[in-house]
Amino acid sequence: MPFDPQTDIERLPNAPGVYLMRDVEGEIIYVGKAAQIRTRVRQYFGSSSDTRFFVRFLEEVLDSVEVLVTSNEKEALILENELIKRHQPRFNVLLKDDKSFLHLRIDDRVEWPRIQVVRRPRRDGARYFGPYHSAGKIRETLRLVERFFQLRNCDDLTFKNRSRPCLQYQIKRCPGPCVLPVDRSEYQQQTQEVMLFLQGKRDELARQLEAKMSTAAAQMAYEQAARYRDQLRAIRDSLEKQQMVDQRAIDRDVYGIYREGGLLQIVILQIRRGRLLGSQSYGFERQGTPDSDVLSTFINLYYSNGAPVPHEVLVPAQLNGMMVLGQHLEELAGRKTALKQPRRGASRRLLDLAAKNAEHAFFLARREETVRDGALVRLKKRLRLANLPIRIECFDISLFQGAEPVASKVVFEGGVPKRSDYRHYRIREVEGTDDYGMMREVLLRRLRRGLTEEDLPHLIVVDGGKGQLNVALAVVADLGIEGVDVVALAKSRVLHDDADPDGTPIRSSERVFLPNVREPIPLRAHTDELFVMTHLRDEAHRFAITFHRKRRKKAQFSSPLDGIEGVGPARRRALLRHFGSLRGVRAATVEELAGVSGVGPRLAQEIHEALKRARTRS
Repeated sequence: MPFDPQTDIERLPNAPGVYLMRDVEGEIIYVGKAAQIRTRVRQYFGSSSDTRFFVRFLEEVLDSVEVLVTSNEKEALILENELIKRHQPRFNVLLKDDKSFLHLRIDDRVEWPRIQVVRRPRRDGARYFGPYHSAGKIRETLRLVERFFQLRNCDDLTFKNRSRPCLQYQIKRCPGPCVLPVDRSEYQQQTQEVMLFLQGKRDELARQLEAKMSTAAAQMAYEQAARYRDQLRAIRDSLEKQQMVDQRAIDRDVYGIYREGGLLQIVILQIRRGRLLGSQSYGFERQGTPDSDVLSTFINLYYSNGAPVPHEVLVPAQLNGMMVLGQHLEELAGRKTALKQPRRGASRRLLDLAAKNAEHAFFLARREETVRDGALVRLKKRLRLANLPIRIECFDISLFQGAEPVASKVVFEGGVPKRSDYRHYRIREVEGTDDYGMMREVLLRRLRRGLTEEDLPHLIVVDGGKGQLNVALAVVADLGIEGVDVVALAKSRVLHDDADPDGTPIRSSERVFLPNVREPIPLRAHTDELFVMTHLRDEAHRFAITFHRKRRKKAQFSSPLDGIEGVGPARRRALLRHFGSLRGVRAATVEELAGVSGVGPRLAQEIHEALKRARTRS
């Protein structure tokens, strides 16, 4: 029976806890927390004059409300976080788990600290710096640290077992403490300077380096003074790139929010010691709940997922359960943290700046979507498709001299890659170099599953020409599939009769083969539809070749012992250690094999016969 606000709200407890909204199919569509559940849910269903977007939206889909009562509001906050992660409700703000956060880790308690990239900070006593939301940003930071501060980055096992310095030492990015006599106190000082740099205390670090450079120059240690000079220049260059936005030298995260209906953009300005280091932007759709609820849930998820908690968090609105959320942030940080909504002064101006950034990010994201959607519309028209190709799947075959054939499937949704749906296929039924047969096998496997699961793309693209297209069309016809467009994308080809004045061959346009069309359709250069199709094809090539190389490498380093039942890694190592090599194992008698620890007479006989068969086949 559908949820009736007039009667069902009164049955809800007026106690702290979590409420779960379900649709008619029983799926959880929203999870919220409250100090008083009944009062909070009642706010969603005001008078008929309430025109708020989320009220209209919930009344269309809500079927029931389930509650989980907790002892206090803080327990409700933590429970909300866990339930959102577990159920991924479609109307909550959803963050990826903490694998999306990159951090730098330094354990300064060990003898020779290293700098390493990690995804999940742990409570292990080490120092973590970040998060870095892009690989490019963390690579830039690592390059600067390795070039000017020279901390090792090798793992502990490599460090302990080296017999001579590695390439990092040769290019002067590590002093080589693994094998060379390095001053430990100087190395520890370098470590402390790196941590000052990563903490954003670059003014303080610059002052220290300037004093050390002057001292070294006075003592005529010019090489050391030059090293301090280079470090100082790198620090000052990084400071020049940062905008001073706050005279208070503390760490702050400033939140901005912009909304149009159910579309929402949240921006976080990351201010460290008064300087704007960067910003992060998150876009959400179908967000019918009020800004205060969205921000409260977002902040809870963001910091619970591993983002470091600064000294102050500034928000543009009064949040529900703001005091409890502030206490939770303090527990995560392990120190005093302020969650504030400033109304005037410099802090208010920071919130205004964050709001402008959120508005800019919102329209930038919408513009990119418009461009992509426009490209898909033009692609539909250009290729005479029956469907707007929202979901495109591209298939490619990769083989080398007929060995280890594999196929790839890459997926684009809305004109951009959806890497979670990429798939590899091992060719099982076709032998030799029958490219058409391999394509048929892969398409049959994919489309049969798609029919069973009712999961078919709008457009199938096969890499190749008319032959591959005819194979794909035959598979679609054999399976009785209707309403799916199929095309083949062929690479551009050299026009042998013409050439540029400098001798560079003139190439044709990228060509698309269509069903029942004799000549291929060229895609004009510098168009959005060309970019989508070539990006799709290049991704399919890359994904297939990477998998193929991995398979070849695995086959290259495989051993005849691997396929023998009863011979695992431990027994294989024991055999090779006992006889010195695979040749020694092959030359051994059954009695000699049985003498190896862990190998009895029966297994020895099986090993001897298996190696004999393998030698005969080769």
